[in-house]
Amino acid sequence: MQEVANLTAATAEEAENLRIKYLSKKGIINDLMGEFRTVPAELKKEVGMKINELKQATQEKITALKDMAQSQEQAGDDLDLTRTPYPIKLGTRHPLTIVKNEIVDIFSRLGFTLAEGPEVEDDWHVYSSMNFADDHPARDMQDTFFIEAHPDIILRSHTSSVQARTMELQKPPIRALCPGRVYRNEAISARAHCFFHQVEGLYVDKSVSFTDLKQVLLLFAQEMFGPDTKIRLRPSYFPFTEPSAEMDISCHLCGGKGCSFCKHTGWVEILGCGMVDPAVLEANGIDSKEYTGYAFGMGIERITNLKYQVKDLRMFSENDKRFLDEFTAAN
Repeated sequence: MQEVANLTAATAEEAENLRIKYLSKKGIINDLMGEFRTVPAELKKEVGMKINELKQATQEKITALKDMAQSQEQAGDDLDLTRTPYPIKLGTRHPLTIVKNEIVDIFSRLGFTLAEGPEVEDDWHVYSSMNFADDHPARDMQDTFFIEAHPDIILRSHTSSVQARTMELQKPPIRALCPGRVYRNEAISARAHCFFHQVEGLYVDKSVSFTDLKQVLLLFAQEMFGPDTKIRLRPSYFPFTEPSAEMDISCHLCGGKGCSFCKHTGWVEILGCGMVDPAVLEANGIDSKEYTGYAFGMGIERITNLKYQVKDLRMFSENDKRFLDEFTAAN
């Protein structure tokens, strides 16, 4: 019995060999059963009981060894030796995603809903529906990526195309926010890239005024950059808005006093905006005599630069893990 209790097996195969050794027809216990006839009659009952106890104990021991070996082998099969050792380090959101989500959250609380559109677009939705003249410089090959086999198909250069598609499909009131990636044929440098990200907003309804636009943008600026942020609007020109304006915010680094970041002006430009040109409303099937609207657009990279002082735009698309790890606390 002591020998049986000390049996060991590292694998299921070794356990099977023990079964053959002890319990098969030519095994040790079967040999003991064969010698049982030589036992004196007065001892047969006691010896028979001992042999049966030994056989049962051996069966239980070998079965336990086999089950243990099989479970260990199965656990070993699930072990992936190529996995990163524990604990696995969690990733972080990209800084552009962090800022985009924050922008979306602010405008969502103001009633804007998300709208999306294709990045490969036609000329109508990108330019013609937005009141761009046929000879507008933005149509030049230096700015726009054209699909060579289809000169009317382009990579969108702004997300205003999503505004056009929204106005086509939806009747006023419209309050849409359009984030997305856009493309322009520009030389890649620390200050420019051939692709970047925009967020544009559109609000069309009865009696919408420039005052409504100014108030929404002021609230956005204070939510994004702090409650003490001030804004100013400067006259500008965009084909799809009239009147048009550029919006600056008071520099959040110097508090408007002037520093190298704001070029000692106390102001930093962040977006363009204006009242939707009646020609754009009419081109997209909306009666400009009944409805008015405003629109605004900003670069997500620009806002990210203002929040985190990233000086080289190329860092956003190089996937350098050291750069991305800097934004762990912002997630």
